[in-house]
Amino acid sequence: MSLAAAQPRPLPLPEGGLLRILIVSDAWMPQVNGVVRTLSTVAGLLRARGDVVEVIGPDRFPTLPLPSYPDIRLALLPGRRLARLIEDFAPDALHIATEGPLGWTARRLCRARGWPFTTSFHTRFPDYVQARTGLPTALSWAVLRRFHNASAATMAATASLERELRERGFARVVRWSRGVDLSLFHPGPRDAFAHLPRPIFLYAGRVAVEKNLEAFLSLDLPGSKVVVGDGPQRAELAARFPSVHFAGWRMGEALAAAYRAADVFVFPSRTDTFGLVLLEAMACGTPVAAFPVPGPIDVLAGSGAAALDGDLRAACLRALALPREAARRHAERFSWAASADIFRSHLVAIPRRAG
Repeated sequence: MSLAAAQPRPLPLPEGGLLRILIVSDAWMPQVNGVVRTLSTVAGLLRARGDVVEVIGPDRFPTLPLPSYPDIRLALLPGRRLARLIEDFAPDALHIATEGPLGWTARRLCRARGWPFTTSFHTRFPDYVQARTGLPTALSWAVLRRFHNASAATMAATASLERELRERGFARVVRWSRGVDLSLFHPGPRDAFAHLPRPIFLYAGRVAVEKNLEAFLSLDLPGSKVVVGDGPQRAELAARFPSVHFAGWRMGEALAAAYRAADVFVFPSRTDTFGLVLLEAMACGTPVAAFPVPGPIDVLAGSGAAALDGDLRAACLRALALPREAARRHAERFSWAASADIFRSHLVAIPRRAG
């Protein structure tokens, strides 16, 4: 049976019930994004339970900057070194998180060895490629389908994404939801932007074309607009929207303080597959305004603290009246511990090596 036709099966645990789990990802530290946050959090939780988890990212290789986004570095010709790193780690299970140079190389190595592996669908690259180049999405979707259909399971974060991938011909799609750190992101003092007029409408994340930030920054809203984050569009958008406060990257407690200070968290993206920032903002008690598209529809449904509208201005103004207590209650439904359990349950075993 070919790898493309292989079916997921329960993973026979090594003696003692612990696993050696290898994750290969083109998105890794020092990048700041939802993929890195997801992988680092889940890996940390699995390690705390006793599993040995290794993440191989571009930081271990010579790299080149991604065209149009130099902060993202891609591994250059990683074949031999990656093969050696994989062999030295001797994983019980291998997960390929991204479709970049490391992901494609790991896929090739696994297929050459007859090793089953899992993948995850984090990023709508066809939409991103189209936004940057104008190229139609059909070719990109065909490439991604080929990449993922060689895996034993492709993990998707939401019901909408799972359904879309199946409709596009992706095989063996399974659900892997996300969580939020409720001890870091919680209600509290709201004075982070005390010098700015209220109400405060906040965006947090990468400042890049695929995030559709202009849809937010161009709105006629009362009070202040704040952008926490950075990226290749920051200089352009700061010049075009001088009244917007660009705060740069904030991490940890400083990020939580920014969420808490906002009256509304605005999520203008139409292409995100989940949106961790939605849960982080809501965990801090901040209602959300977003477009009614996959991602927000899945994460925010039933929250009582989100306004979804094709008119983003109307959503922002309506969100001002939503209860902050409801936002926190909704975020409490999401657990990183459960996310780690689900991820582990989808892994498949690499056959034992003789000797």
